[in-house]
Amino acid sequence: MSPGNTEQKRSLWSSSRFVTDAYFLGLQSALMSLALKVNKKKREFDPTIFLATIGDGRKNVAVVKKQTIFAQGDGADSVFYIQAGKVKLTVVSKTGREATIGMLSEGNFFGEGALAGQALRMGSAAAITDCELLRIDKKAMMEALHREHAFSDVFVAYLLARNIRYEEDLVDQLFNSSEKRLARVLLLLAHFGKEGVPETVVPKISQETLADMVGTTRSRVSFFMNRFRKLGFIHYAGGIEGGLQVHSSLLNVVLHD
Repeated sequence: MSPGNTEQKRSLWSSSRFVTDAYFLGLQSALMSLALKVNKKKREFDPTIFLATIGDGRKNVAVVKKQTIFAQGDGADSVFYIQAGKVKLTVVSKTGREATIGMLSEGNFFGEGALAGQALRMGSAAAITDCELLRIDKKAMMEALHREHAFSDVFVAYLLARNIRYEEDLVDQLFNSSEKRLARVLLLLAHFGKEGVPETVVPKISQETLADMVGTTRSRVSFFMNRFRKLGFIHYAGGIEGGLQVHSSLLNVVLHD
């Protein structure tokens, strides 16, 4: 290969990498900006208080750790709002392969596909921890969105933030190494980059689940988790819950090659 061709390829690779990084950082900036707006709207309008006044069509649901909230293929007739706890969203392919597509916490909605005409659940939802949920029937949710514009604004902003997050996940999957993807997942689980104090202790989560979220094997996740621990980026809290403490220094893995 001639020196000219080599330099040209390096230049193209650098340009491609620059565009990718710029796009990824742009998505992160947009997501953080939207998150700030969502949180500001929540301060001005508390959806929890409003949802408690809906009346008919809502129900408080207590779910214990590891309990299924709904399964893929169930009827989609309601939306859920997390008042306390954490929820995992998964999807299973026709061949039986399961993938984790989201980890949600207090203040998040899920099951909103019911509002878009989905007759059946496209995925499953299960409690990672003990949860307090508010189940809102589809009809009651639609009426609330039409009646209360402030609530509608909060809900739409939340959906936009979720959509940006999914776009980030796709770019991350296409262009970043499994080590970077794992670091990003851990930081997201600890809420780094969001307004307020990061929740540095992540509830116990299996390496299989992390592997599903990252798109790699359990052995690779184990290898990188051991590396992160030795470098002081993470710390196993121990105890009954066996939580994971994530340090802000883990950002170095995401931001640097």
